Amino acid sequence: MSDDEVRDAKNGPPREGSLDAPFRHPIAWRDDDYYDLAKVEAEMERQFDVCHTCRRCFNLCDSFPRLFDVIDESPTGELDSVPKSAYARVDEACTLCDMCFLTKCPYVPPHAFDIDIPHLIVRYRAAKRREGERDFVREQLGMTDRNGKLAKPVAGLANSISARKNTPLRKLLEAIAQIDANVELPKYSSKSATDRLKSPLAPNPAGPAFGRRKVALYATCFVDYNEPDTAVAAARVLALQGVEVKLVYPECCGMPQLEAGNLADVAGRAGRVAGIFQPLIEDGYDVVALTASCGLMMKFEWPLIEPQNKAVAALSAATKDICEYVVDLQKSFGLAAGLTPVEGGITLHHACHARAQNMGAKSAEMLRLIPETRVELVERCSGHGGTFGVMKETAPVARKVGRPTARQIAAKGTDTLCSDCPLACKHLGQLLVAETADAAHAAPRQAHPIEIFARAYGAV
Repeated sequence: MSDDEVRDAKNGPPREGSLDAPFRHPIAWRDDDYYDLAKVEAEMERQFDVCHTCRRCFNLCDSFPRLFDVIDESPTGELDSVPKSAYARVDEACTLCDMCFLTKCPYVPPHAFDIDIPHLIVRYRAAKRREGERDFVREQLGMTDRNGKLAKPVAGLANSISARKNTPLRKLLEAIAQIDANVELPKYSSKSATDRLKSPLAPNPAGPAFGRRKVALYATCFVDYNEPDTAVAAARVLALQGVEVKLVYPECCGMPQLEAGNLADVAGRAGRVAGIFQPLIEDGYDVVALTASCGLMMKFEWPLIEPQNKAVAALSAATKDICEYVVDLQKSFGLAAGLTPVEGGITLHHACHARAQNMGAKSAEMLRLIPETRVELVERCSGHGGTFGVMKETAPVARKVGRPTARQIAAKGTDTLCSDCPLACKHLGQLLVAETADAAHAAPRQAHPIEIFARAYGAV
């Protein structure tokens, strides 16, 4: 019996419209077949042909328009006359946002068509990587812990060199490393989140969750080295609720390595990080992630890469996004008094990797707990996608995808912009200036939602 027949026997006739809860298959990265490029391209042809006959995903990103254009321009107007080399262009535009799998495709498992384009792209990248096709600069940028440790002692100098207004050096960097000279790059901090939260904050004994909750904050590489204020804000908000908090940051979650198809590296990180969190979980700590991409990795990607690792499964079950966790505290115990209105209103960009966690718009739900504060929600891709939004070759596509989102944000007219993804927030802030004639009103204050919440408490 073929694989399709086995699926049909198990699931019954295919049904349209995602009537059943979707699921994902474990990633078989240890199997040699996983890296067989001919087999990978055959599977791409199979799945792309389903996409071609459906086309619901045409407006999500640039990958699908590229696919449909190359099919429509082919001699037969079908996938059979599209050269396999064209698949690389589809791959290039994929940021692994997961929106096609989560929000558009009616053919994801358990449907017999078994469509999962993001994980198919990961497999394609892994196969190409094994054949020796690697992007040196992107892989160096993805070594976030090394880069953060090197930049920390010379943060001022590093930030000056990388500043967008430093045109000569940015042009030189673009020529040497192909990093787009017009992109605002993240700044480094001379004092990391780990430095600033060496000593746990004393929980508020009058807090509604006092004695009931303990949290291990997973700082994430970006928060630790680039935005430590996010960790401080989260710790102070949780401490106000009476929660016992400690910051834990063993190493990066490996999202950049997943994007590069380096699955063995991601598996190693998952095992090591889960091993460090295991005794904390056994001691009753909840795990809270401070950026959306890292929460997605810990909750969903790691268990698919290491499905037999019990520590990884336990970490997945124990992990919550910071905004998700605050909302849970409010529903379980109520919140400490003291929230005050945020003047001028807030526009929240609901990042794709927060949406992909399938938990709802928890950041918006949290911000709406602030009294007398207008909270606007924008659910559309920023286009950034990590290194995708930085490299000269792909940054124009990131801007193209992000412009409609920036226009939606501009139309909201609020004084504060925040996002579950700090890179998306920075990217959209820059696009707002470019897309809005009145620059004075085009660059609202930018922060993580938990920082806005902490400000409403007067905690930062």
